[in-house]
Amino acid sequence: MTLLSEAPVLVTGACGLVGRATVAALRARGLPVVATDLGSKANREHAASLPADRDLAWRWADLTSPEQARGLVKASAPRAVVHLAAVIPPACYTNPRLAEAVNVGGTRNLTEAVVDHAPQARFVHASSVAVHGSRNPHRGLGLLGADTPLAPSDLYGRHKAAAEEIVRAIETPRTVLRLGGVMTTDVSSAGNDPDTSYFSASLPDDGRIQTVDVRDVARAFAAAVDADVAGEILMIGGDASHRLVQRDIAVGYTGALGMDGAVPEGLPGDPDDDAAWFATDWMDTARAQEALDFQRVSWPQLLEEIREQVGWKRYLLRLVGPPMHALAVRRSPYAGTGRAHADPWEAVERRWPAAAS
Repeated sequence: MTLLSEAPVLVTGACGLVGRATVAALRARGLPVVATDLGSKANREHAASLPADRDLAWRWADLTSPEQARGLVKASAPRAVVHLAAVIPPACYTNPRLAEAVNVGGTRNLTEAVVDHAPQARFVHASSVAVHGSRNPHRGLGLLGADTPLAPSDLYGRHKAAAEEIVRAIETPRTVLRLGGVMTTDVSSAGNDPDTSYFSASLPDDGRIQTVDVRDVARAFAAAVDADVAGEILMIGGDASHRLVQRDIAVGYTGALGMDGAVPEGLPGDPDDDAAWFATDWMDTARAQEALDFQRVSWPQLLEEIREQVGWKRYLLRLVGPPMHALAVRRSPYAGTGRAHADPWEAVERRWPAAAS
């Protein structure tokens, strides 16, 4: 292992979307980092592709193993831990047992290792607004906040709620960041596999969601390492321009790519069924912004960056819009069902029966 200049920040899930950005944000602040993830071929190739950095070390570990978690913490001797490793939707629905082993068991193993071997380290935990469960925007529920009751609707929300309970129980300094809908301008990283497309299409068009650029998420985690936020739960979403409904995201993103009309109109949620909505809503981010000063990228700026990145290819991608629209209509979770309203949890259970158990 590389000998770092001082006690590092240990980042789990460092090869994921948020992990890569967080490692970069910590290094931009001049903090040494020990980055860890599963030692897969793709992850090792990513680590090898980064520029040489004497204050960035990589260690490969499986956090579902208590022994590997302990070895990781003992060898790293971190000043802080940023725990990002997780199996998120829709991947968690495919293999619920593995997802629980990572999301809950991995968190337990890591916190126990920190308590035993680095009790002075601040533990910064990545949670999700999914812990609050279904949110019917017609009920006037107000903004999501740290004190909003936990009522998870799916296994991912239950996993994150259980992980939060584990983190809140430790006696070392800890902070929980509940993330909204994380977005990236890197179109090569955007999920477009069949499972992700199906899952996205199952969500009510009018469901509320507060998105946030992944670089702003990374800024929040990097700041939380040193900020005066020990013991707090903070809501991490973009500025007010990120308060959207689901259809805004799909139409805005594909439009920025040049594929106008690619996304067919989906189904609205049922105003009279509180359970048939997705687990997102608009958030009160005032305290998080005050403490972490992380909001930089607005929703219009994010879309403009995508347009600039795609450049002249947008003219070619216009041709893709109509066939994508037709394909999306055929593959809709609600095609042929005659439904008038979306029900994401029924759609999830239909495609991934194990997710309901």
